[in-house]
Amino acid sequence: MATRDDPAASRGSKSQQRMKHDDVVQLVGDLEDAKVVEILAISPTLEELKEAVAWAEAESDVMGELEKSLSGPAARVYEILMTRKDFGEDERPC
Repeated sequence: MATRDDPAASRGSKSQQRMKHDDVVQLVGDLEDAKVVEILAISPTLEELKEAVAWAEAESDVMGELEKSLSGPAARVYEILMTRKDFGEDERPC
């Protein structure tokens, strides 16, 4: 059975299979279909998608410590995610 962290766990290695609309939505959340289509056109692996989402949500301090920058598909997915106004914003009330 697939989990939120690995929506394709029941289908085998994501590096060998194409991402599907539901995989992207499950990891990213509510996203316009046009943006999902843009992400799918890039053909990111599950790990590339997770990396882009982590950067967009600023979840990992390790990334900054390693001074690693995004590149390739992960960078392109990140750019798409960042065009969504509310992505990565803190949704807790003040």
